[in-house]
Formats: sequence, structure tokens, C-alpha cells
Amino acid sequence: MHEKIILGIDPGTTIMGFGLIKIVKGEMQFMQLNELILSKYDNHYLKLKHIFNRTLELIDTYLPDEIALEAPFFGKNVQSMLKLGRAQGVAMAAGLSREIPVIEYSPKKIKMAITGNGNASKEQVAKMLQSLLGFNTMPKNLDSTDALAAAVCHFFNGGAKSKGKKYTGWNAFVSQNQGKIKS
Repeated sequence: MHEKIILGIDPGTTIMGFGLIKIVKGEMQFMQLNELILSKYDNHYLKLKHIFNRTLELIDTYLPDEIALEAPFFGKNVQSMLKLGRAQGVAMAAGLSREIPVIEYSPKKIKMAITGNGNASKEQVAKMLQSLLGFNTMPKNLDSTDALAAAVCHFFNGGAKSKGKKYTGWNAFVSQNQGKIKS
């Protein structure tokens, strides 16, 4: 059976978490989790550049078959939402530029898939992932376990056949988002 690698990304403008799992004979194997610290950069555009470049680096290094992203939650601060949406868009663009399917999952759906509780805490999600995948050290920030949770959620939801929002390239994105395009 074909092995598959899933890259999970939790896009953020302070910390971008990422996690990788490999699927071998239908079983998950932990590969890596880490984070990109962006708080040291003052310039938002510089942060976006680093998100794009790091995502491409991960893609070129690990050759994932699919990318699962945590969709931003809807908060009250419009500026924060805009910045988070840009970070997500840049990560998506990196994957799409390499023709890798990108699927989004809501935080609630990810938590439900991992713990059975859509309102679980980040700590509960991290502990469950540690139990499922057997990694030893819990990261300092839980953005990386959030990203790993997106990858595991994607696996639990059947991979690219999932009902999340899926884009397989720029043409698919454009055709599915006609209302957002101005000529």
C-alpha cells in the first residue's frame, strides 16, 4: 500500500505550528512537530514571507501528499482576523504552488476528531496526541500540537476525500471562489 505524508499547519502571526505524520498500511506514525517563532519580527509582511518560505521548505523536505490547515476561528478583533487570514492564505499558497491538496478544518472539528469533545482545551488535545502517536516531549507552545492535530484530524476524516474545504491547485481555488474574484 502507498505511504502517505500529511503536513498539518496551524497558521499564526506570532507562532506558526506544524506537524507531520506518515500513514503506512493505514496506521499513523509520528514524524515531527515544531514551530516557527514570528514574534521577533515587527513587520507583518516579513512574517508572511517567513511563513511562505518555511512552508515551502517543509514541503520540499518532507514531500507531503496533503496539507491540513486549521481554519481561523472567528473572533471579535477584525485586525487580528485579517492578519490570521493572511497567514493562512500564505501557507495555502505555498502548498498550492507545489500542487498539493490543501484542506481546512475548523478548530472545533479538529478537537472533536482528536478528543471527542469540540470544546477540549489545547492541553487535552496535546495529551491525546501524545498518547496516540507516542512522542516523548511536549512542546513549550501548543501551536505545534494544534498543527499535528489538524494532520491527525485529516487522517481520521479519510484524507483528501474529506468534506473540508479542499483545493488541489490554483484553478480549483479560483473555480470554487468565483464570488471572491474581481476582474
